[in-house]
Amino acid sequence: MDVTPELNEQSKDPLYLQLYSYFKEEIKNGRISSLTRLPSIRQLANHLNLSKTTVQIAYQQLLAEGYIESKERSGYYVMKIVGESFGDVTSDSPDTYSLDKPKAHNNILYDFYMSRIDLDHFPYSKWRACSNQSINSDQRELLSYGDPQGEMGLRLAICNYLRHARGVNCSPEQIVIGAGTQTVITLLCQLVGLDRKKIAMEEPGYHGVRQVLDQLGFNIKPIPVQEDGISMAELEKSSAHVVYVTPSHQYPLGMVMPIAKRMKILEWAKENNSLIIEDDYDGEFRYQGRPIPSLQGLDTHGNVVYVGTFSKSLMPAIRVSYMVLPKRLLNAYRNNLFQYDQTVSRLHQKSIQIFMESGEWERHIRRMRNIYQKKHDVLLQTIKNVMKENVKITGQDAGLHIIIKVNTSKNADDLVKIAEDVGVKVYSTTNNWINKQNVIPPLILLGFGGLSVQEIEKGIKRLHMAWLPFYSVD
Repeated sequence: MDVTPELNEQSKDPLYLQLYSYFKEEIKNGRISSLTRLPSIRQLANHLNLSKTTVQIAYQQLLAEGYIESKERSGYYVMKIVGESFGDVTSDSPDTYSLDKPKAHNNILYDFYMSRIDLDHFPYSKWRACSNQSINSDQRELLSYGDPQGEMGLRLAICNYLRHARGVNCSPEQIVIGAGTQTVITLLCQLVGLDRKKIAMEEPGYHGVRQVLDQLGFNIKPIPVQEDGISMAELEKSSAHVVYVTPSHQYPLGMVMPIAKRMKILEWAKENNSLIIEDDYDGEFRYQGRPIPSLQGLDTHGNVVYVGTFSKSLMPAIRVSYMVLPKRLLNAYRNNLFQYDQTVSRLHQKSIQIFMESGEWERHIRRMRNIYQKKHDVLLQTIKNVMKENVKITGQDAGLHIIIKVNTSKNADDLVKIAEDVGVKVYSTTNNWINKQNVIPPLILLGFGGLSVQEIEKGIKRLHMAWLPFYSVD
């Protein structure tokens, strides 16, 4: 068949989009009839003096939306459209999308948010039983105010778990429970006091903690991150006496701090009488190599504050985090902050305690580690198979997210917008930098915990198609 679309190289719309739109309108209006065989990619590219990639993208989009079908060793054929013409895709059509109209936020089909968890495998019945047990009449004291430091039973359960699972050396008296990591960090900053206003932080680093530090008036010193974690040379030059780090899975870049560098930062803290805040936000999930003990577990001088959370391992909605204070800070806490009321529901604390004491917690962690391992492997393999040399993966050894470096001249925020327009939500790392910069190649964060294996595969394929015109050719 002869194809004579009017393609304008000066148009703001790329050629593949113009070609796609031409075929779509011709098919919808019946000018190209059902079952018609379209020219091969090579034939059409030669006929229109276009690259084969341009034609391929247009055909793939038509294929994805159901206007054409591919028959093995035969070619592309126009589908028979029954009933009304295809309109704009809605959220009820999970396997199709349209590139000719921007997507609204509520039409996101695949959300690679780093803080989503797997809801399909949450132990609902077990958790419900623990919750019901916490509200029994024999637990009536839980309806009153509790220990400002947190329920002793939960602190004991956390202590026992941390000792054997994360190598943390602590007693229940050292644990303080709070409603989320930001609340815990706020309490800790008040303990640090005005004499330590200068705080070092990984660059890039967790913006949620940075906001707390900034709002409390601390002078934040950004310390560059190297392939093995925070730069010790820059940390030593900063003259800071407090540093916030994420050694088990650096946020957002994802590297795991090796044992040699852990010993170096502990030596720095010892020599400078400094404090290390170790945020172990998703340390339960490690996929390669042997587990490395926490900084706190390696510390023999009481210079590390260990911070943990149930948000990734259990559920973010419950808002339960905790910190393990070194003994030298306990008196300061009890003298200055013990009058603060507990910020976490006693009923929720009791539910978690029962969940942990019954053995369900560790069974849940083992189950989720296997599930996340499978999702993690599928994500990496799909990226390698689909995106190939167009991206480079980093931070794939642990946690619930990875970073991809995209080979393109577009910046990270542009890539996020292009993806969102086709129903895929990915995340820029721009906000994680104190010194804002246009990182080349751009870094995109992909969380996988809340997506199914099938959604991960479809989402990456859709993402690749959206970015395909913008990859740079080496």
